[in-house]
Amino acid sequence: MINNTTTNKEFVSLSSGFDKVKAQLCNTLLSAPSVVRSLTQHLSATSGKMIRAKSLLACSMNDQGQIPKDAIRLALAIELLHLATLVHDDVIDDAKMRRGSMTLQKKFGKRPAVICGDYLFCLSLQLAAETAIDRDRVEMPLTNYMIRICLGELMQNLNHKNYNLTTRRYLKIISGKTAALFEAAFYAGAVLCDEPKNEIGKYSRLGRYVGMIFQLSDDCIDYEASQDKAKKTVLSDFEQGVITLPLIYAFKSEPQLKSKAKSGKVTKDEIRLAVLKHGGLEYTKSVSKKYYKKAIEIIDRLNANSYKKETLKSILDRAYNGLR
Repeated sequence: MINNTTTNKEFVSLSSGFDKVKAQLCNTLLSAPSVVRSLTQHLSATSGKMIRAKSLLACSMNDQGQIPKDAIRLALAIELLHLATLVHDDVIDDAKMRRGSMTLQKKFGKRPAVICGDYLFCLSLQLAAETAIDRDRVEMPLTNYMIRICLGELMQNLNHKNYNLTTRRYLKIISGKTAALFEAAFYAGAVLCDEPKNEIGKYSRLGRYVGMIFQLSDDCIDYEASQDKAKKTVLSDFEQGVITLPLIYAFKSEPQLKSKAKSGKVTKDEIRLAVLKHGGLEYTKSVSKKYYKKAIEIIDRLNANSYKKETLKSILDRAYNGLR
């Protein structure tokens, strides 16, 4: 890792930087233009774990455990982008609850929610463009990651109620719709840390693995957690026509269940019991564990001090354990 203290960059501690991102996110949502402010204010009342922002900040740390102030702006851009994808997801899924509160589309309607999501997308891009990056040395392809996210969402939509969905294709879908944004966060943090290109590649792969793990853990939560604990409607994926890995495995183990699902004569309880009976959760966790082991290997190989490696491992562990 390059020692950045000799450059003209300004630095703050990781905890201070994270607090600033949270404060700036809240302020951004509360002070939006009046035409969209009622929607963004509603979003400001529900706070997520901001694991993507923290990942970016952690990856940007130098040898002294300090982060460049530019990382705060880019972490805010990542969070706004993530928030935009959630708003659009809720419209597509007709979701009623998100983070324990009513979704935008439920409270204000689908059209205002879509437009608000578009506003957040644009704001994210503006912030990213304003971040100081040595673009002659390395690219900051945030738009490429956004394209991957959109294509992943489109692939999921094209596989709506595809009861023949394979494990391989499902992993391809989530590598875009979920893992790409994690990869973007890890990549951006490494760039801001002035890491050499070969090290940046390691951070990108680490981010991709963390994103895959995060989604697989979330898939399990849909079957394991209560609605109060998950802070969203549980057992909703199947109702919305989204086929996830635990159910893919159950269908493979019980073909007649797949036939019943295709006929529309299966209940949520039957689906949940089948997933539990056939080890769908155990299988999904075993896939997640393979990504976890790969991620640990990358962390061990990073040219970083022990504090940074421990911080990245704590983020990995939170994703692996479903942020619980």
